[in-house]
Amino acid sequence: MAEHRRRQRAALLDAARSLLAEGGVPALTFPALATRTGLARSSVYEYFGSRAAVVEELCAEDFPRWAAEVAAATAEPATPAGRIEAYVRAQLALAADGRHRAVVAISAGELSDAARERIRAAHAGLLDLVVGVLDELGHPEPRVTALLLQGVVDAAVRCADARTTGPADAVVEAAVRMALDGVRGVAAGERDAGDGQQPDRAGA
Repeated sequence: MAEHRRRQRAALLDAARSLLAEGGVPALTFPALATRTGLARSSVYEYFGSRAAVVEELCAEDFPRWAAEVAAATAEPATPAGRIEAYVRAQLALAADGRHRAVVAISAGELSDAARERIRAAHAGLLDLVVGVLDELGHPEPRVTALLLQGVVDAAVRCADARTTGPADAVVEAAVRMALDGVRGVAAGERDAGDGQQPDRAGA
C-alpha cells in the first residue's frame, strides 16, 4: 500500500510538471491532474489538499535539482571568468524552461512563508558559488558584488518575460557581457582606489 501511494504521488507530481510546462500556472488544476493520472478528482485530494501543497512539494523536489544543475555548470570552466559566465547562462537557461518559470511564478503567491524561506535559502546557496569565485578574484566585497551580479540575472529574466518568450539569445548575451564587464570594472575600480587613483571614466 505504501509503495502504491508513493507511485501515485510521484505520478501526480510528474503530471503537475507537464501541465505547468504546457500551459503555465492556469493549467495546474485538480481536474487536470485527475485526467492526466486517471484518478478521480476526490482521489487527488487524498494526496494533496490544495494546489499550493502540490507546488510546495514540487519546489522541495525540483529546486535542489535545479540548484545542482547550476552548481555543476559553474564548476566546469577552468577560469573564474568562465565560471561567472556559466553561472549566468545556467540560470537563464533554467528561466527559459516553462515548467521552472511556472513553478517560480506560482510559488511567489501560493506558498507559505516557511516554504518561500526554503526557496530563498536555496538561492542563497547559489549565490555562495559566485561569492567564492569573486573571492578568488580578490574582490574585497565579494558578497556585495555577487548580489549585484544576481541583479543582472534577475533583470535579464524580466526582460525575457516582457518578450513573452524564454530569454532570447540577445538578452542572454547582453546579460553575460554586463556581468563580466561589471565584475572586471568593480575589480579595476577597487584597485585604482587602493592605489589612490581615480577609476577611468568615459569622456573624462
